[in-house]
Amino acid sequence: MSTIDLNTPPPNHKFSVSVEREETAGERNVRLFKDVTLFMVAVAFVTLIAWLCYSTLSAPNATADEKKWAMSVLSAATGGIIGYLVRR
Repeated sequence: MSTIDLNTPPPNHKFSVSVEREETAGERNVRLFKDVTLFMVAVAFVTLIAWLCYSTLSAPNATADEKKWAMSVLSAATGGIIGYLVRR
């Protein structure tokens, strides 16, 4: 096994040192709870918006402008979801 003197690194080489703190079980639980709660709130919000748009589209007394608005929002939401799933 060869050794490298860190005071004089070999030519065309760089080195870095990092110190990272280890996550405790309590911190992990708090982080996971926060992430799951935020995800559930986002899903509920998107579901509410989609339901409002669908009810606007299926309402017989909705005007053409309201239906156009609802279709635009549904199209944007669908595009966003597909973009998130494809990751592009």
